[in-house]
Formats: sequence, structure tokens, C-alpha cells
Amino acid sequence: MSVVMAATIAVLFGAGTYLLLQRALTRIVLGLALIAHAANLLLLEVGGPPGAPPFIGSADEAQMADPLPQALALTAIVISFGMTAFLLALAHRSWKQTGDDEVEDDVEDRRIARIARRLDDRDRRRRELEDGIDRVGADTGVDEEIVR
Repeated sequence: MSVVMAATIAVLFGAGTYLLLQRALTRIVLGLALIAHAANLLLLEVGGPPGAPPFIGSADEAQMADPLPQALALTAIVISFGMTAFLLALAHRSWKQTGDDEVEDDVEDRRIARIARRLDDRDRRRRELEDGIDRVGADTGVDEEIVR
């Protein structure tokens, strides 16, 4: 694999990941497309140099190309096309319903995160009490500790 091709694949994966983490659906679709292209390039590059068609009897086995990376690349193309079509349909529906392609926070996710924070605070407080350390004046900014 050449250094230029490896750098190109790395840049495509990096840019795709950056776009995939955005909140706009159009950027998410573009990020998925970049990651799919990077995966296809990686599969074809790992497949080795081009060779004779992989038909038995057409050429010497050492000169034949490996058909597995080609098959995997075709499969990846079909899967990425399906995912792109699905995401474009979701983006179109979101645009029709809300007039925006921004992905909103889910109310249920925020509720679960709030519950998890409360449980973490309760566990931290329980560990402090078990260790015999009680924070005094945590709300007033006093950093005294009383050891029981």
C-alpha cells in the first residue's frame, strides 16, 4: 500500500467521522458516504495489485487477482447505498415535518442521563460515608473534612 493511498484513506475516515458526529442530517449522510468510500478504497488497496481474472484455467494461480476483496467491496457499495437512501429518506421526512435537518435531543435520553447522574452522586456520597469522611459546607465552598 502506498503512503499516499494510506493517507487518503485516513483523511476520508477522519473527515467522515467528524461529519458523522455533527447534528445536521445532511452532514451525517455526507460523513457516512465518506466512510463508505474510505472502506471501499481500503478493501481494494488491501486486495493487492491487479492481476489476471480469477477464473480457473485462464492464467497461472500466482498471477490471478484475489476475488475476495472485490466481492467485499461490491457488498460494501450495496450496503452503503442502502444506508444512504435510508438516511436521505429520514432527512427528507424530518425536513417536511420540522423544516430543519437538525437532530434533536431525545427527551427520554435526557431523563435517563439525569437518573444516571443522580445514582452516581448517591454512590459517591455512600463511598465517602463508608470511608468515614463527611464533607462539611459543600454548598458554601468550605473545604473542611471531618473524620469520624
